[in-house]
Amino acid sequence: MKLSVIIVNYNVRYFLEPCLQSVQDALVDIDSEIIVVDNNSPDDSCKMVEKKFPDVTLIANTENYGFAKANNQGVSKARGQYVLILNPDTIVDKDTFTKILDFAKTRHNFGALGVKLIDGKGAFLSESKRGIPTPTVSFYKLIGFTSKRTGKYYANHLKENEIGIIEILVGAFMLMTRKVYKEVKGFDESYFMYGEDIDLSYKILNKGYQNYYYPDTHTIHYKGESTIKNALSLRHFHQAMEIFYREHFKINKVYDFFMRLGIEFWYLLKFFGLKKKVKPDELPDIIAYFGTDKQVYNKIKTVSSKVTFFQYSDIKNMNRFKAYVKEKKIKEVIFDNNDVSYHKIIAHILALKETGLTFKIKPRNCNYFFGSNNSESRGEVITF
Repeated sequence: MKLSVIIVNYNVRYFLEPCLQSVQDALVDIDSEIIVVDNNSPDDSCKMVEKKFPDVTLIANTENYGFAKANNQGVSKARGQYVLILNPDTIVDKDTFTKILDFAKTRHNFGALGVKLIDGKGAFLSESKRGIPTPTVSFYKLIGFTSKRTGKYYANHLKENEIGIIEILVGAFMLMTRKVYKEVKGFDESYFMYGEDIDLSYKILNKGYQNYYYPDTHTIHYKGESTIKNALSLRHFHQAMEIFYREHFKINKVYDFFMRLGIEFWYLLKFFGLKKKVKPDELPDIIAYFGTDKQVYNKIKTVSSKVTFFQYSDIKNMNRFKAYVKEKKIKEVIFDNNDVSYHKIIAHILALKETGLTFKIKPRNCNYFFGSNNSESRGEVITF
């Protein structure tokens, strides 16, 4: 078997379903398997997977084991030559797996690979390519001072669309061989949430392998779903950084003292920064339903009775559509996946990202649409 896709889920059922749909679309011509590890979600994630995705291997935990342990569970059941660690709040492009597997097999010393991640509005997510968060690198990141020389936290030596070697990958999308994963003993289960991707990437580097950033394909990451900003998640991140520095950068008592002091200072800054809450997503005044199903169109109208909808199903001429958006003062587009593939949805979002539009997606054969307008807060799910 060529590829095993491992998805650890916790309570994001409405994002998991389209994620699985997009993954299945991208695996059509690949000998593969999908493994979902559910960390005791209080929603109906498990029932949904069992009913709608019978070919997916489901591991239903009876407690929340955290990201690291759950991924290790999934990989222990995997049979693929390659394993992909993937977040449930992602949408992959149809060509993603074919491209990254073709690239990986050409690298002699291949360690792991990440792709270009974009948010729900098509904006590039800087964490797609990162450097080792050494004390110096983290200090520059903390004070907001960045350049090609000092901006190593986000691997600024590489441009957004430039393939190249990086050090740290983000856990939302990490491809590696199962052999390498086992050689470095997988994720360190000392981490419950956050930091485990940094640790794993660093262990791969220490074994002499190279990690890569591959931007020739896109994956939407609704980041706010898996990185909820609250005091508990911040504490988990704080603890993860303590573990990472203790394991990999322990030098002497004086150094350790200042490192702990720096971590505590960072924590306090972020803690008080939580008070600056991002406004939750709201339906804008004018929405364009991008599909052909009149029943869906009418159902959306009943859910959002105060919103005026413009049905537009021909987007072959992008300039024409942009003019239409401007003329009608449209603020949001809802893509119906029954009519528009995830591949085309991603392409349309990228083509329209400069217009200021927000985007939602109605997954095929589903009675809801979802999306996120920023990467700092949870997105929006509207059922009908």
